[in-house]
Amino acid sequence: MKNIKLEINGKPVTVKEGTTVLKAAQKVNIKVPVLCYHPDLPAWAACGICVVKIAGTAKMLRACSTPVEEGMRIVTHDPEIVQIRRTVIELILSTHPNDCLQCPRNQNCELQKLAADFGIRELPFEHRVRPLPVDATTGSIVLNPEKCILCGRCAKVCQQMQNVWALEFLGRGEKTRIAPAADVTLGESPCIKCGQCSAHCPVGAIYEKDETRDVLKALLNPDLHCVVQIAPAVRVAIGEAFGFEPGTLLTGKTYAALRQMGFKAIFDTNFGADLTIMEEASEFVERFAKGHGELPLITSCCPAWVDYMEKFAPDMVPHFSTAKSPHEMVGVMAKTYYAEKMGIDPKNIYMVSIMPCTAKKYEVSRSKDMFSSGQQDVDLSLTTRELSRMIKAAGIDFANLPDDETSDSILGSYTGAGTIFGATGGVMEAALRTAYHMITHKELEDVNFTAVRGLDGVKEAALTIAGKEIRIAVAHWMCNIETVLDRVRAAKLANGEPAYHFIEVMACRGGCVGGGGQPYGADDEVRRKRAAGLYKDDRECARRCSHQNEEVQEIYTEFLGSPLSAKAHHYLHNKYQAKPLYRK
Repeated sequence: MKNIKLEINGKPVTVKEGTTVLKAAQKVNIKVPVLCYHPDLPAWAACGICVVKIAGTAKMLRACSTPVEEGMRIVTHDPEIVQIRRTVIELILSTHPNDCLQCPRNQNCELQKLAADFGIRELPFEHRVRPLPVDATTGSIVLNPEKCILCGRCAKVCQQMQNVWALEFLGRGEKTRIAPAADVTLGESPCIKCGQCSAHCPVGAIYEKDETRDVLKALLNPDLHCVVQIAPAVRVAIGEAFGFEPGTLLTGKTYAALRQMGFKAIFDTNFGADLTIMEEASEFVERFAKGHGELPLITSCCPAWVDYMEKFAPDMVPHFSTAKSPHEMVGVMAKTYYAEKMGIDPKNIYMVSIMPCTAKKYEVSRSKDMFSSGQQDVDLSLTTRELSRMIKAAGIDFANLPDDETSDSILGSYTGAGTIFGATGGVMEAALRTAYHMITHKELEDVNFTAVRGLDGVKEAALTIAGKEIRIAVAHWMCNIETVLDRVRAAKLANGEPAYHFIEVMACRGGCVGGGGQPYGADDEVRRKRAAGLYKDDRECARRCSHQNEEVQEIYTEFLGSPLSAKAHHYLHNKYQAKPLYRK
């Protein structure tokens, strides 16, 4: 690919052919404002804020979608351009509610920041806000169409990134709006609750259902024994709300903050990840080494992926691992094993999960399988964003908080395998570490399966264990999933030999580090830094394989018996069934 030479605001720039004006300007530290553009999505030039001038043409072109050409002379800022951008912002504000103080994106809103940067104090246009109803029917994410600025990011994400097509443009002209396809509610639509629409929305038009007040109410109830768990990806992202670099590992500060907030016990979802691996790796060994069940085995710890599979790919149900997700395993063990050991009535245990995910809000009550303890196993799930707001509201100086390195026994210890669950490929890598031990009865000398790491949409590899080849695939970002599933289906039709033996799927780009409930502003650079924080935690763990977790061993010895036992199946496994795309 050849180099292109051009000038931007008089500065010489050399970039690769195909680079946009926006990217070229960024290379020389010139910031062109954007609103509809997001690096995860193809540019489609909807808002017009990024207009620039090109010498030799009277047209103003949009920097986000215009490729550079040899000898271009570009002006990104002059009084006329600034005035045009200001007018675009003023027009958007003329149809946007003036309730910033009550908005979930207050002080973290891209439109609000642009209005401040351009010093907009008055609106020259009539203020017209359409009265449109709020849609909270999913129980996980909330759509407030009055705040929508029609940038189209959410629809692009839902259709192109996630391949769900639950959101689209409806109406024409001034009546255009973003809504679920067929103009049904979100709860009736194919929505899988992944929350990527909310993570990419530049304003407060789509956001997670806020349940922080419910948690505060529970903490104030003297009859409740409130316990909490944090997911792997939370500890490498929570710091972004307090000025830390993405990927900074803040497990100890998060534990300490949760103790200050009044939780009676601090558990860790990483423990549940180790427990999940014991069940899931055992399932794989049963299918691969003993021929009991269909191959490939497909992971099921991502609730958005589970919802997608039940709606879009129900033929894959026989391939799904029945092991519950890690936080659900911690929830049911807290209300059975922990309750028994501590002499607490399970009905008085209130379990809160801190997750990087909005779909976990849906998962906690998705079926009777999540009530294995006799009541709802996890009472409530908060996103990383919700936790950061609770910490601020509690007056906790998070940045200067001394680390509390200890979680509570017996649901708090974890291995390196448990922590890498938060990155794409991490579940596969963790499972292979333990599956190798289960098959060979030996420990791996090198536990790093680097072929499944990174942000490639589909990662494939083959390895040999005990003389047998194992073909694996890792897919993330829902738009990549069908490629893998089609290969599975084609292999079935061809000769019955499975295309893969083991498949990991995560709905969000990068896995849980890029979850729909994580701090705003994620791009691939941020996702890589968050994942690097998890791999650092893994390297620093004394034990890096799930079967080496002594507290997991203890829970089997004292309570569950063995992986895949009848008791383990009752508490740690669930079932799936086909669902209609549109629910009435």
